[in-house]
Amino acid sequence: GAEQREKQFRAHPGFGDRRGGVVSARTYFYADEAKCDQHMETFLRCIDASSGSSVEGFSAIKLTALGRPQFLLQFSEVLVKWKRFFHQMAAEQGQAGRAALEMKLEAEKLREALANLGIATKAESQPWFTGENLGVSGTVDLLDWNSLIDSHTKISKLLLVPNLQTGQLEPLLSRFTEEEDLQMKRMLHRMDVLAKRATEKGVRLMVDAEQSYFQPAISRLTLEMQRRFNRDRAVIFNTYQCYLKEAYDNVTVDVELSRREGWHFGAKLVRGAYMEQERERAAKIGYEDPINPTYEKTNEMYHRCLDYILEEIKHSRKANVMVASHNEDTVKFTLRRMMELGIHPSEKKVCFGQLLGMCDQITFPLGQAGFPVYKYVPYGPVNEVLPYLSRRAQENRGFVQRANRERDLLWQEVKRRLLAGSLFGPNP
Repeated sequence: GAEQREKQFRAHPGFGDRRGGVVSARTYFYADEAKCDQHMETFLRCIDASSGSSVEGFSAIKLTALGRPQFLLQFSEVLVKWKRFFHQMAAEQGQAGRAALEMKLEAEKLREALANLGIATKAESQPWFTGENLGVSGTVDLLDWNSLIDSHTKISKLLLVPNLQTGQLEPLLSRFTEEEDLQMKRMLHRMDVLAKRATEKGVRLMVDAEQSYFQPAISRLTLEMQRRFNRDRAVIFNTYQCYLKEAYDNVTVDVELSRREGWHFGAKLVRGAYMEQERERAAKIGYEDPINPTYEKTNEMYHRCLDYILEEIKHSRKANVMVASHNEDTVKFTLRRMMELGIHPSEKKVCFGQLLGMCDQITFPLGQAGFPVYKYVPYGPVNEVLPYLSRRAQENRGFVQRANRERDLLWQEVKRRLLAGSLFGPNP
């Protein structure tokens, strides 16, 4: 199976230490299962602390801290190849270039293709496309397709995907060893423990995004938690990195899934923390750079994803978003769109997040104006936290200039009020 693995999802010794080129994220390494249990206990204490310090607080977790990253790498490969197969089939039916959710395969032609490729006879595939919500219209879209490898559906033949260039069936994933299977189950168990504690404590759980070659599996496992725990309110939040070229497709597909299944969508939008490492890895190993080509394109992607979620909030009130950004233009864009769409801060469907000690000139006015706003608090051993904070300060050194500007504006206002004799009066 290793020979067939996509380059992006192949373990590479040169990038075994995932800290290289990462200036703004915590990176975990798999030591053993006991260490993963220790991480889980730390996350549980974090959830308890968040519950004790604020109402409807957040706690952040990383899945690479809860299990063996190799599993996430292999599972991501499965999901990406399965999705690519769908796009190849759509192209054969003349739908190349369409948005992900606009591609709809004719179920009958799909069953014929699966039979011709040796994946399943028409009789075998008949029940796959006749479920309550599957292929009802005679077509199969990406969400229908993904449901075929849902954890609730055991179709072993789907682990073989045809290479349309060679016509040969290729294994998506070599069989897990017994130990790897146990590692996967332990990771899922730890996620379940954390989600249950968060629900009990009234804390929202944010699953952080990580490197693109882990992310398909991380997002899929997070979706499984959202299906279970977001029935009445958004407890589990997935993170979307808007510097990725496929960010908008990821957001729209997940929002549509939440609509169909009736659960509350929760998202944290970030720009992304792994750009230098991602680009270096793509160039060295030889696959397409997954990152948007310019900062401006990333800004456009961020606002496009955000606007889509805000529209969903307007229409259903079952979506929730954290705007995790230090960018003033993004905050202003959010406030303007909320006003235009009639989304009031008191609904708490939209919240904002900045790092502790950074961008207070954005955080405090938002809080004073009645918007839910959070400070992301890194904690831990001094020798780990201080380098992290210093890298963030270096990365965000432009904020010092903005803070100085905020201070100057405040002094101007104080002087104006002194001269007007209304230092403690209302601001006209």
